[in-house]
Amino acid sequence: MLIRKNRNPQNNELSFNGHISVSNASLWYEDFQALKNISIEIPENQITAFIGPSGCGKSTFLKCLNRMNDLVDNCRVEGSFKIGDVDIYGKIDVNELRKNVGMVFQKPNPFPMSVYDNIAYGPRTFGITKRQELDEIVESSLRQAAMWDDLKDRLFESALGLSGGQQQRLCIARALAVKPKIILMDEPTSALDPISTGKIEELCEELKKDTTIVIVTHNMQQASRISDKTGFFLLGELVEYDNTDNIFTSPNDERTERYITGRFG
Repeated sequence: MLIRKNRNPQNNELSFNGHISVSNASLWYEDFQALKNISIEIPENQITAFIGPSGCGKSTFLKCLNRMNDLVDNCRVEGSFKIGDVDIYGKIDVNELRKNVGMVFQKPNPFPMSVYDNIAYGPRTFGITKRQELDEIVESSLRQAAMWDDLKDRLFESALGLSGGQQQRLCIARALAVKPKIILMDEPTSALDPISTGKIEELCEELKKDTTIVIVTHNMQQASRISDKTGFFLLGELVEYDNTDNIFTSPNDERTERYITGRFG
């Protein structure tokens, strides 16, 4: 059960956009402090990458942004987390938060149903039932994910029959179906081959025209290729956060330089 401190008790009007503002954020799993006093501004309609060694807190921080850590027993969060004008740890509907802040996981996780029903699942959950409207959403989402031509004749086949790369892009299309302002991606290409990885990266570049993307990656080449800003995490701290070019060419912190040059991690 998540324990929350310093919560704003009210949000009268929810005004989500793609801008994320976090101030003095810390997180504990029982007595273990996994995140330490993190403050960051993540701009909308850009790709922000988080890099760092395993266990450094990047995925934990990512999950704070749509309250996935609510599902972890004895997890305690402090600090301010805002998306647009919304205090996301205030009194809000968490389902509404997750509609606006979608998530794509490391391992593709299509539902055991048809391609069509995977994408229509979210809109149906939020009350859309007309077939024509659902048809339009499915087509639009697959086009955004650059998959319509591949799958328009396979809409009613099982999503589990798709390749790994296709499944991951389907999961992105599923997230897009409810028109999120932000998509969080936790190592979305780590299990994919180079061709599928390239397609996901191209898709991210296209999606940022309308959507903020925050991606956790162990692949520093990937971060340098596609992200506008990069944050380096180490031992639960955000050591450095800057424009990606600066992080990879002239980092301010010696620990960042040692990591990106391969001297540790």
